[in-house]
Amino acid sequence: MDRPMLRKRLGQHHLRDSALCRPLVEYLDPAGWRVIEIGPGGGVLTEALLAAGARVTAWELDRDWTFEMARRFASESRLRLVNADALTLPWERITSPFKVAGNLPYNVATVLIDRMLDHGTRIARAAFMVQLEVARRLVAGPGTKAYGAASVLTAARAQARILARVRPGSFIPAPKVESAFVGLEPRREAPTLSELDELRSLVFAAFGQRRKTLRNSLATRWPRARVEVAIEQAGLRPDVRAEQLSCAEFGELLNQLHAV
Repeated sequence: MDRPMLRKRLGQHHLRDSALCRPLVEYLDPAGWRVIEIGPGGGVLTEALLAAGARVTAWELDRDWTFEMARRFASESRLRLVNADALTLPWERITSPFKVAGNLPYNVATVLIDRMLDHGTRIARAAFMVQLEVARRLVAGPGTKAYGAASVLTAARAQARILARVRPGSFIPAPKVESAFVGLEPRREAPTLSELDELRSLVFAAFGQRRKTLRNSLATRWPRARVEVAIEQAGLRPDVRAEQLSCAEFGELLNQLHAV
């Protein structure tokens, strides 16, 4: 039976072999867990998750590939298929603890991860295939080239690490870039949604003009005098730049901006 076509506009790059998923599955340790899988495609990762003892709810945007998954796993009672856009996934409605996995389309990977982490207190662990550049941004620390707003906002909500790199030839069709498995362990005491909104405003303003000092970049959002006092009260140098601050230092700076 012919398999569905792969659609370039949906960023579909399917893994060739479930053995490639070993770093993700070992990190996720899904035995006995409910796992939400994003973008199962042809079911290579799904197969690995089921073999490891998971109960999988797979969200697939492409209707043809949803039907293909239903055909392939027709006798599998531990798999539930949802033909819907994972960007609409109602994370806030899931009440019991669960884990998350997926081979994410490159064009929406950061948005999907960001929305998931906003509701991470019920997520025990997550692991994804993403573009290597994205993985590096998610795990980057202060002072590194890849460090930016995504690094800070990820660190505020989770511990992230690269599990393994994956070459283009591991996919059908082969992408033009390298990929990587990234593991995320959400923090149990993450900021509230309102606190995250404030942190986002601060971080986006700070990194909006990377070449400027922090006091100059933040002066586009808050009065300069207030910014300068907050920087001093936070124990930071007057000429500090955004890429030099840790997630904790951004948090303290936000506290001082409120206090001034």
